[in-house]
Amino acid sequence: MHVEVIETPSLGDRSYLVHDGEVALVVDPQRDIDRVLDLAGELGVRIDCVAETHVHNDYVSGGLVLSRVTGARYVHAAAEDLRMDHQPVSDGDELTVGSLHVSVVHTPGHTHHHLAYVVRPTDGPPAVFTGGSLLYGTVGRTDLVGADQTDELTRAQYRSVRRLAEALPDDALVYPTHGFGSFCASASADVETDGTMGSERTVNLALVADTEDDFVDQLVAGLDDHPRYYAHMGPLNAAGPLGIDLSPPAEVDPVELRRRVHAGEWVVDLRSRRLFASAHLAGTIGIELDDPFATYVGWLIPWGTPLTLLADEPDDITEAQRQLVRIGIDRPSGAATGGIDAWADASEQRSYPVADFAALAATRNRGRELTVVDLRRGSEFDEGHIDGAINVPIHELLHRMHELPDTELWVHCETGFRSSIGASLLDRAGRRVVLVDDELEHAPDAGVAMVSGADATMT
Repeated sequence: MHVEVIETPSLGDRSYLVHDGEVALVVDPQRDIDRVLDLAGELGVRIDCVAETHVHNDYVSGGLVLSRVTGARYVHAAAEDLRMDHQPVSDGDELTVGSLHVSVVHTPGHTHHHLAYVVRPTDGPPAVFTGGSLLYGTVGRTDLVGADQTDELTRAQYRSVRRLAEALPDDALVYPTHGFGSFCASASADVETDGTMGSERTVNLALVADTEDDFVDQLVAGLDDHPRYYAHMGPLNAAGPLGIDLSPPAEVDPVELRRRVHAGEWVVDLRSRRLFASAHLAGTIGIELDDPFATYVGWLIPWGTPLTLLADEPDDITEAQRQLVRIGIDRPSGAATGGIDAWADASEQRSYPVADFAALAATRNRGRELTVVDLRRGSEFDEGHIDGAINVPIHELLHRMHELPDTELWVHCETGFRSSIGASLLDRAGRRVVLVDDELEHAPDAGVAMVSGADATMT
């Protein structure tokens, strides 16, 4: 048995191509299936089965299209109400993929009908593909179905993980779909794991908690906000997502760009945060093209708002499209490349200052009036923050700008990515803003007064 990992770091997920050298099983494929097809072609294996662990909440699945393109079986939980052709399976069912034997295990918790797949080769240890159930050191979050079902699903998650642990040997290989930065994880697990069931027995939250009640208390206390676009993923996946189109969007000229900005559409500049701060078309939004790009576009944009992309190079537009289709934003309404001078003359450009925490400390010491705005999530703020800072999580900023005082706003987050988006949104609204592009861990050494987690309160 060979397990090939197809990573999607922009969403914190992994898909898997499992094969015996000739025939392959694909687990939880992302929507851009060309990556899977290319890998199968390189390996010279035939995809015989595509299996979903659950109806995904954080991305649009490529499973249906992949099965149709390859002629493979499309395996999904029989208990799901799905409006597409698929092979329904239930707990205890067995599948054969080449020389590999696949056992279906019902593992409710992340969703009600969640499945895990235990794959056994003719020789060697088994592998279990756990989706959003057992993750490395932790488990999938249990609050996505509905707040009224969180307790029930959390208890089910505890039992599901323990059932897997009881059924599998220490050398069983563990391959989760979520947990690599995905908001589908219940918590970040800062633990050492070698990816085996034996290792998980010593570190996994569900396996080291003293009791089920202790597990429930710990997990629920750690649940945090998740992206708003999740609400659209389940219905899309249940209906059967179609293929994607990554062809170039229509070119948009400068006059049309200004019209779209004035109409309140989202015109998103993909350039680096510092390039955007130094010069950008007034009214545009800066979300640099990096791993969290699609997550924060999907979290912040009013769903269905027309989206136009700006970038220096066409390749950046293509990469942004690839990230966006994974969360169901299929076709930008247009794009423009060539850089700021191709989109706007000097009179139409805006800029704002960029600083570090040392500059913040120095400016405060001179007595200048300013407000520090912390754009991290509330749980991060509570663990420790800059003395006197106001906490407005980035995903709440559009609806809470009116709460911010009419002073110069110095915005920061943990690393600068979220604060760069926030700075652009505030600038778009006509506020005076300074982007703090620095690591928060540098703040104390820079002379910025911090409030410890024990004393932290919302300001």
